[in-house]
Amino acid sequence: MPLPIVAIIGRPNVGKSTLVNRLTGLQDAIVHDQPGMTRDRTYRPAYWRDREYTVVDTGGLVFDDDTEFLPLIREQAMTALSEACAAIFVVDGQAGPTSADEEIAVWLRTQPLPVLLTVNKCESPEQGLTQAAQFWELGLGEPYPVSAIHGGGTGELLDDLITHLPPVGEIPEVSEIKVAIVGRPNVGKSSLLNSFVGENRSIVSPISGTTRDAIDTVVQREDKTYRLIDTAGIRKKKNVEYGPEFFGINRAFKAIRRADVVLLVIDAVDGITEQDQKLAGRIAEEGRACVIVVNKWDAVEKDSYTIYDYEKLLQQRLHFTEWAESIFVSAKTGQRVEKILDLIDSAAEAHQRRVTTAVINEVIQESIRWHSAPVTRQGRQGKIYYGTQVKTQPPTIALFVNDPVRFNDNYRRYMESQFRKQLGFKGTPLRLLWRGKKAREVEGPSKNRAARV
Repeated sequence: MPLPIVAIIGRPNVGKSTLVNRLTGLQDAIVHDQPGMTRDRTYRPAYWRDREYTVVDTGGLVFDDDTEFLPLIREQAMTALSEACAAIFVVDGQAGPTSADEEIAVWLRTQPLPVLLTVNKCESPEQGLTQAAQFWELGLGEPYPVSAIHGGGTGELLDDLITHLPPVGEIPEVSEIKVAIVGRPNVGKSSLLNSFVGENRSIVSPISGTTRDAIDTVVQREDKTYRLIDTAGIRKKKNVEYGPEFFGINRAFKAIRRADVVLLVIDAVDGITEQDQKLAGRIAEEGRACVIVVNKWDAVEKDSYTIYDYEKLLQQRLHFTEWAESIFVSAKTGQRVEKILDLIDSAAEAHQRRVTTAVINEVIQESIRWHSAPVTRQGRQGKIYYGTQVKTQPPTIALFVNDPVRFNDNYRRYMESQFRKQLGFKGTPLRLLWRGKKAREVEGPSKNRAARV
């Protein structure tokens, strides 16, 4: 059973995202002293007393201006309101009622759901009541004076809010696969998300930097649930100034860390850039499963060899994620987009797979039989005693050996390739820990030295 939704509505720069952070107890919504920071609608879990609900943050509403993203922001806010069972209308107590507030109030009075008029920036308890009283003229009932930044007055607001929420009952836990969609600006990440969902879930524009926050969307297919996280386009660090883009990129990096699978979106027309390589390295470093999505494939002139040449190029230039599967799609036409979910399932399964110690040691013995461990110039040969899987997400296998130094990079790569060949692990990084016998004897079990592949 889904949680009830509460929409946060208001004109730009009245503190909607600050209030969202206060209600959810998180600092996920980007807050910056600049109008228009929030553009898409973003969903956050929240609770008050014994009630759980979902808060949806929206962009600042402006009705008398159709420049840049404002019509799209209005569309997103209206969609959020159509999903909600209650709305919190945020106004600025220090600025007093404005013509923009009055326009939004007129529109909200036509909506068939309860609206709680919330007067933000009332930091002084004495002056707060006076500031709030100015907003009776909007005709939306009693105004609630609050300070989103300090939390003052939010308790009274929430006490009234939960009376408007339908009974939730016990919410069953749903197992979901978290998928972060990352890439450079304007490679089609939001278009890809909208193609998955089948609606304009994210604002799409040819202007780079349209998406600023990390936007979660839940999608279900058959018995599986996916949490798709659209992120801001990641440019070179030297080109990013401190401000909205800086915060958006930080959110994107956090989205990679909390994801099970990362979709690395590449522009087929632009080709594989240095920034794409850095992102691939970041994904591997974080130990996330990955699917490489080459978007805008419909815009590429092709012959019977094009796709094979491109696959070779991916292997050469994205060697950090050579274990990842790739797919060539068009978010614009929907070509092969549905097949991405199959690759996500496969990568997520490999990322969480656990293999028994007996099977791992069978692979080790078979690998040594085909290619014995190297011998040093002094005639000393490396020996692998046994191995065991110590971790998942990503799968991590500890190999107990006589001396890690005796195993060169070539042999370590060979062992990793054997584990992949025999056990799969397609779509996920695989980490091998080489633990030496001497290190265990000298340092003890808590200070083992490990070399990671």
